[in-house]
Amino acid sequence: MKEKFKIKSLKFRVFACLFCFSLFTVHFSLFTAFAYAKVYIDITTPSIKKLPIAIQEFDGQDGKKIADIIRADLEQTGFFLYIDRTMYIEGPLQVFDPKNWAAIGAEVVVKGILSGEQSITLAVSLYDVFNGGEIFKKEYRGERDSLRQIAHLVANDIYRNITGGEGIFRTKIAFVAEDEGKKGLYIMDWDGAGIKRLGIKGDFVLRPRWSGEGEKLVYSSERGRQWGIYLLDFTKMTERRLFAAKGLNMTGNFFPDGEEIMFASSKDETYGLYRLRLSDLIPKRITSSRWIEISPAVSPDGKLVAFVSDRGGTPQIYLMNSSGYDVRRLTFEGTYNTSPSWSPSGDKIVFVGRHSGGHHIFVVNSDGSGLTQLTDTGNNEDPSFSPDGRFITFSSDRDGNVAVYIMRFNGESQKRITPAWLRAFSPGWSPN
Repeated sequence: MKEKFKIKSLKFRVFACLFCFSLFTVHFSLFTAFAYAKVYIDITTPSIKKLPIAIQEFDGQDGKKIADIIRADLEQTGFFLYIDRTMYIEGPLQVFDPKNWAAIGAEVVVKGILSGEQSITLAVSLYDVFNGGEIFKKEYRGERDSLRQIAHLVANDIYRNITGGEGIFRTKIAFVAEDEGKKGLYIMDWDGAGIKRLGIKGDFVLRPRWSGEGEKLVYSSERGRQWGIYLLDFTKMTERRLFAAKGLNMTGNFFPDGEEIMFASSKDETYGLYRLRLSDLIPKRITSSRWIEISPAVSPDGKLVAFVSDRGGTPQIYLMNSSGYDVRRLTFEGTYNTSPSWSPSGDKIVFVGRHSGGHHIFVVNSDGSGLTQLTDTGNNEDPSFSPDGRFITFSSDRDGNVAVYIMRFNGESQKRITPAWLRAFSPGWSPN
């Protein structure tokens, strides 16, 4: 059962190495200390007034490109109101004057200078218009081909200083796409840019899920007419088969320690849920019933498992402790609910439900209250929360071809992020 494969694709080796150490390819130095720890937007309140922000086109080659990426990142959050550059009175190289920005309604302003050819330096300042002070000033260094990552890092720093929370602009989404007649694993930036083929293929590949530290992916793949559970380790650049048997074997996700996973299997001719430690690869069944039980999802603290069972007559979502006891039903509306996934804080579960002839994304509190439908167009599948819990990625066929989308956690701002020509599905959001 136990097999280990060295990845042979040079392209994948190079990419995996770059991926694992991407956090170290962009360096920054702090010119001035943060002026003050003021929270401009309280993202914990139910009603949020958007903060008017001006982002000047940075001086230098590709300065507009970086400014536009920062703008797109911040606007997608729903917390910022961008003021169009045609209204700006002050030029990019002029000294910041709060009167120039108060006149057009800006409350914070981003200014910067990009210099260098292959190795670039980006100096960025964020200003408070009301008190005329500098919120922060930083210098970022990297190679020109890391320009998008630098822009995402700047957006993260702006977001942190404005809201007090951590941004998700450097996170990744793993997904499955059609690849030369087979299904293949891909990774892209949170906004759909930088799509990378990982060189992992099968007749079918489904449900890539990240470990807590973001260094591993576990997924299901059918190869040679047999379904198996596989692990891709970015630190070792290896793929490892964890489990294979007759029947259908489908991944759940990792436990918090990253050393154990949940999966569903019909190897015993009944669908059951299993725990599997990576150290010994001995599957331990934690459910024993005559019902079909699939789609296990371990809670962020590792204490609970959400799963799908037809024990009540139709597929519904249930909760149990991680040892398989204390089972209780979570969903009661609708006749078909599946694919549960936890929010990072463990207070919500997003899932797929059948409604009005289509499959749609719903969210419910982990105590069963607050059921909310988030999508209403096309068929929507494979939901997964962002690491801050403020976004959800999912797949949808609403535009005629299956593609990966993102939306805010309340269903607002639904946006396709994979290209129209690529058939893409089964997304999973990285933890960092």
